[in-house]
Amino acid sequence: MKTTIAILLLPLIPSAILAQDLLQQAFKRTPIPLGTFEQYALSSNPTLREANALVRESAGQARQAGLWPNPTVGYEGAEIRGGSFHGGEQGAFVQQTFVLGGKLGLRRNVFRQQQREDRIGITEQRGRVLSSVEQSFYTALAAQDLAKVRRRLLALTKDAVVTAHQLANVGQADTPDVLQAEVEQERAIIDYTTAQRSYIQDFRALAALVAKPNLPLAPLAGNLEQPPAIDPKQIISHILQESPSVKRAQQEIVRTKAEMKSARRESVPDLSIRAGLEQNFEPINELAGRPVGVQGFVTAGVTLPIFNRNQGNVQAAAADRERAQAELSRVRLSIRRSAEALLQQYLSSLAEADRYKKEMIPQATSAYQLYLKKYRQMGAAYPEVLVSQRTLLQLQAAYISALQNVWTNAVALQNDTLSGGLAAAMPSGSTSTTLNPPAAGSGGMMP
Repeated sequence: MKTTIAILLLPLIPSAILAQDLLQQAFKRTPIPLGTFEQYALSSNPTLREANALVRESAGQARQAGLWPNPTVGYEGAEIRGGSFHGGEQGAFVQQTFVLGGKLGLRRNVFRQQQREDRIGITEQRGRVLSSVEQSFYTALAAQDLAKVRRRLLALTKDAVVTAHQLANVGQADTPDVLQAEVEQERAIIDYTTAQRSYIQDFRALAALVAKPNLPLAPLAGNLEQPPAIDPKQIISHILQESPSVKRAQQEIVRTKAEMKSARRESVPDLSIRAGLEQNFEPINELAGRPVGVQGFVTAGVTLPIFNRNQGNVQAAAADRERAQAELSRVRLSIRRSAEALLQQYLSSLAEADRYKKEMIPQATSAYQLYLKKYRQMGAAYPEVLVSQRTLLQLQAAYISALQNVWTNAVALQNDTLSGGLAAAMPSGSTSTTLNPPAAGSGGMMP
């Protein structure tokens, strides 16, 4: 005896449908498989473009942080006099700051580590998107199958009303029996309409998630009865080792260590050299009328790190590194808590679905067939046949709900508990766009 959801696909009687069929035209279209929605998401979901843009931003920051400061050129004049003296000195100079101590390389390394963190963020965001798409797909698929069950149940209630009226006409049913059958029919109409609306809502949510909000309503191609197998003994440790969220938190520690090293080196002073040529119009001596002529000059200097040794930024970098270490512990604990809950829900739903499939639905099927056999032998009333068939379909609806829970929890575990396919991609570290601007003379990073 085969007791699968294939029962739901038996031919339906159009005349038995009393409620508005909201899915009739939509279900004439070609069913859409999960892979199509995943392709839509990977090509169109805006959060993935955000994640890629963050990587390019970090690359630009790394490049900018390592650039040498621009030189300064200018005019210099001194002791300029008019009248009969005609003295003074006028010329041009070039000034350059030389960043010492390898500070430019350390500044660049901070953003290179940030870029690596943002690359992990792409993997993390991709997992969020695919997890959300898969969960949304199987939620909609369950709603689709449930709508089919509700449609068939509505057909049964219509038959029950007709039978109740026929029995009342021959004196084998009372008025309360007829009223009860009609109430059951009205409730079935509401349930079927609600089931259709639920599928439309879930399909629209799925279309929005893959950035195709105008995708025409259509059926889904999938099988709820083949959920993925999860190893309960290995899944938690696997997630903690492979989760991109954990890897990103680990890379965050690497980035803060690079910041710490850079902050400590910032106390090394830079060398500033200024050199140029000038025309000295002063006479060589009081008797000669010839001016001194062209002469050169040069100055060099460094800033003494007496009061400001960057100690505040070193302290802040140390605190940020401590925060990153605590964040790694927090991420691991949060993932473990979520994974444990998802695993128990998966196992519970899997056992529930297995019970429906192997025990309850076969028993309900046998009961229905026995009532139908007795009715044909005039040993049971037709309403009893309808009640047993309705019970069978209600159990199938519960079976679908259990399978949906199995799928959504399994998908979440397979995707490292990630979710939030439309949540904005999170940047790493600093996102300042005014880093080391060309006008800055020191070449340092702007706060």
